[in-house]
Amino acid sequence: MSDWLVKAENVGVKLGGRPILQDISFELQRGQLVTLIGPNGAGKTTLVRIVLGLMTGYQGKLRRQQGLRIGYMPQKLYIEPTLPLTVRRFLSLGLTGISQPVTVAEATLAEVNVVHLLDQPVSALSGGEMQRVLLARALCRSPHLLVLDEPAQGVDVNGQAELYDLINTIRERHGCGILMVSHDLHLVMATTDEVLCLNQHICCHGKPEQVSTDPAYLALFGRKEAEALAVYTHHHNHVHGIDGDVVEDNCQHEH
Repeated sequence: MSDWLVKAENVGVKLGGRPILQDISFELQRGQLVTLIGPNGAGKTTLVRIVLGLMTGYQGKLRRQQGLRIGYMPQKLYIEPTLPLTVRRFLSLGLTGISQPVTVAEATLAEVNVVHLLDQPVSALSGGEMQRVLLARALCRSPHLLVLDEPAQGVDVNGQAELYDLINTIRERHGCGILMVSHDLHLVMATTDEVLCLNQHICCHGKPEQVSTDPAYLALFGRKEAEALAVYTHHHNHVHGIDGDVVEDNCQHEH
């Protein structure tokens, strides 16, 4: 497979005569982590739907590498609380046609550090646990491209850094490309290769440190927000669990 996974060329969308996206062009490559940012109504969800192949009728061209496998993690997923659905069964629903689905489910849950949840009811999961199960589901078919929509949604603020570290580890281990929608830029900036700042069109793009000082970015988010989202590194001597609780002391950890 070629290095590029997805190429957008002058993609545009109008709904009811109103422009939603205009002249969107970008390329996402294997092993690359691209973070998509923008205010509400910027067209982020529409662009994700086009990349996933869920939306047609747009202008321009969206090219996917032949044979491309995409794993998708939604921002949130509502499951009826009274439904007697275990994590094992939930993952198996996405593994139709896969040999040894239970083994695959166990392996992906182990990779995101929640294999102990295999036989737990989905309705009993915490926010952080559910996000990791959704990430495991996206990984089940060994995707070339992961599309992650606000992956830390519902996760305790201290647990978010651990989740983003995990996502970066998955990218390095599998060599997959990642397109991620996120508002937690102060946590993801250090591992993001490129930022696309979207407001119906691409206002600016580039390395995180470039985008955070771009006039178009400052106009959208304000200087105070930009300063808060600057690339930073900090050290602490403990590790957080899925929901932010300290689970290990006396170690060096970096974000």
